[in-house]
Amino acid sequence: MPWLEQILLPVDFSDRSLGAARYAAAVARHCGSSITLLHVLQPPHYEFAALEVGGPMLSELFANRSLQVQQQLDSFLAEELAGLRVERVLTEGDPARRIVEYAHDKRIDMIFVPTHGYGPFRRFILGSVTAKVLHDADCPVWTGVHLEQAPPVPSIPFREVLCAIDLGPQSCKVLHWAARAAAELKARLTVVHAAPCLKIQEQGAGDALRQSLHEQAMQEIERLGAELPADRQILVESGDPPAVVRRVAEKLHAGVLVIGRGSAAGVFGRLRTNAYAIIRESPCPVVSV
Repeated sequence: MPWLEQILLPVDFSDRSLGAARYAAAVARHCGSSITLLHVLQPPHYEFAALEVGGPMLSELFANRSLQVQQQLDSFLAEELAGLRVERVLTEGDPARRIVEYAHDKRIDMIFVPTHGYGPFRRFILGSVTAKVLHDADCPVWTGVHLEQAPPVPSIPFREVLCAIDLGPQSCKVLHWAARAAAELKARLTVVHAAPCLKIQEQGAGDALRQSLHEQAMQEIERLGAELPADRQILVESGDPPAVVRRVAEKLHAGVLVIGRGSAAGVFGRLRTNAYAIIRESPCPVVSV
């Protein structure tokens, strides 16, 4: 059985969907996954709210709309997904809710969903659907603000998997998920911890305290990653977590960044409270576990 047996790819037929599909296809080819394309039609009272129609006419309009969308879905991304096991599903309802429900009901292993920002505001906007999916989904979610810029599938690099952890309770799960991803993608694993508390040095606390905090973080990462590959790289850097993670990802030309999401921050940092900022600033796709 493949590590990622089922991938869910919600699509809205935009360039963002195309970019997400390229990454999904690249991962599926590495891992032997199947892909489900899911398009969610909003209910008739949303689709045709501006029209003064009702009853049988509204039902007919929505039926015609559904038929058109199904035809579009049946042919969408045919080239990008050629040779893969693909199912295409059209459903109705609130997009975020239906995506999460479908992923739960079908035991999806990963959801690929792009962010929804534009122009100079891209770094500050995730989009309500993406934010809700990140908040509510049980499985890992692959997203990123640059997905529409994805290269063709054969050119997508996975040489480096970067895992950013805050040393909180979820860090062990995130770290081992990233290690499995690196193994499946045949990539090197680098672990980074952003430690804002190390800024104490700038306030005159001295090198001894800075070194002690650094060593504590390194020891904890080593303990969490005791069973990880010997060639892993571990980095502990001080600074604002989103800025540190972005800087390391850029330096390493990371193919994908793995972070945790969901609960309160740990003793050594606050990565998960910065999850949205990290996603917005990351130069590469982000998997939130």
